[in-house]
Amino acid sequence: MNESRIQKEIINYLEKNNYYVVKVVKANKSGVPDILLCKDGQFCAIEVKSKGKKATVSELQKVHIKMIKASGGKAIVADCLYDVMEEF
Repeated sequence: MNESRIQKEIINYLEKNNYYVVKVVKANKSGVPDILLCKDGQFCAIEVKSKGKKATVSELQKVHIKMIKASGGKAIVADCLYDVMEEF
């Protein structure tokens, strides 16, 4: 399954579960995760990869994920809806 289809499935799931969800199309910084979300005051981010491609996270994407976690947020890399369902 390609990345855009996985993103759509994830966004639909999160919206049905009352998360505030934004799909990042273009950001002022490179490496920003694909999906930003918030629920109950918790900021979260999801970097979406095509199925089986989780290991292809760039160094810059890793930096952003680390910064989000260091700031008290939650950030994951997902290549399927199940990854998100386990975390959120």
